[in-house]
Amino acid sequence: MSDMIRDMLRPIPIPPVVRIKQKFDPSKLDDPVGALREELKKPGAIDRIRPGQRVAVAVGSRGVANIAGLTKATIDAIKAAGAEPFIVPCMGSHGGATAEGQAEVLRHLGVDEASMGAPIESSMEVVQIDRLANGLPVYVDKIASTADAIVVINRVKPHTAFRGPIESGIMKMIAIGLGKQKGAEACHQLGFKYMAEFVPEMATLMMKKLPIVFGVATVENAYDETCHVEVLPAERVHEREIELQKMAKSRMPKLLFDQIDVLVIDYIGKNISGDGMDPNVTGRYPTPYASGGPDVNKMVVLDVTKESKGNANGVGTADFTTRRLADKMDFTATYLNGLTSTVCAPTKLATTLESDELAIKAAVKTCNVLDFAACRLVRIKDTLHLGEIEISEALIEEARNHPDIEIVSEAPYHWTFDSEGYLTK
Repeated sequence: MSDMIRDMLRPIPIPPVVRIKQKFDPSKLDDPVGALREELKKPGAIDRIRPGQRVAVAVGSRGVANIAGLTKATIDAIKAAGAEPFIVPCMGSHGGATAEGQAEVLRHLGVDEASMGAPIESSMEVVQIDRLANGLPVYVDKIASTADAIVVINRVKPHTAFRGPIESGIMKMIAIGLGKQKGAEACHQLGFKYMAEFVPEMATLMMKKLPIVFGVATVENAYDETCHVEVLPAERVHEREIELQKMAKSRMPKLLFDQIDVLVIDYIGKNISGDGMDPNVTGRYPTPYASGGPDVNKMVVLDVTKESKGNANGVGTADFTTRRLADKMDFTATYLNGLTSTVCAPTKLATTLESDELAIKAAVKTCNVLDFAACRLVRIKDTLHLGEIEISEALIEEARNHPDIEIVSEAPYHWTFDSEGYLTK
């Protein structure tokens, strides 16, 4: 890096910070797996499985809380009904859009053959089962299409790039996840402007054409814990998901500050959000078809999770990043993400500085405040963990006056960096 850049950033101060606790509704299920077992006994669930059937259990790639336990409970119930379950990775272009990569993603989530007691049958091969009225092809995983019954497991949550009564959940999992990379590509073909229409339309058509018997839907609280689990019979998926979407939006975590000069995010990754970091939290959306969250002037992302395997989708939404993240970036996996979704701005590399310290200083310098010491700075680990965060002195008074914020460390302190300029904690 040019010494001119280092010299320019050297005098820029990083304001001292305090640690605070943001308080959200903490209610959760004490035993989500036990709750699912009871749900599976209700009409419209396991009673639809027949002895001897081959049952595809579709599982996705996000960091869904308790996903391994919920999947195992579903598989055990299918076995108890005398059927033969197998697991299908239900994801678009994730895992590098390869069969091996998608099976590996599931293994990282704790969903593997040994622990689940069922084989994983992973393939990127699809078959076209129909077309929408506008001509868009509808694809489904070829292996899943041969099953006698299909069960879909997913969390319901707000989408990151569009708004509608149904966003991210069982129907999106069917339309895009079961469609694999080809299906995801088709669903995204005309852009996110129409996604609120295409997802339910495509999923409804697929449920008519395929033996999808029920979905297992979860909702999580702001602490990434399961607060609701429900089995949705196929014919009730559409109506119930609308209600679960409302529940999910009311429980999602957020930053309790409306205006932020600099937002520092330690990690982005596909295991955190499809966009690397959830725009519903950062206020930075990859498309103009969604909105909400704080007004952030400059945003810095410092690293990508190892679980993301180099897929740094979302880094382009930030203003600054680090050489460490850039060196870990798998450009093929990242670009595949953009080429599949047709949203390529988040796959670009943000302005890259040699270290955390320089990237943060660059954000402070460019955040358009007269007094750098008065910079309204917030640091979070990632967009899934917003309980304890750090804020600069300029935000302390606002924090003190907020009923849902507790200041954990009263005395402001400075961040420390190692010899290469990376944060030590």
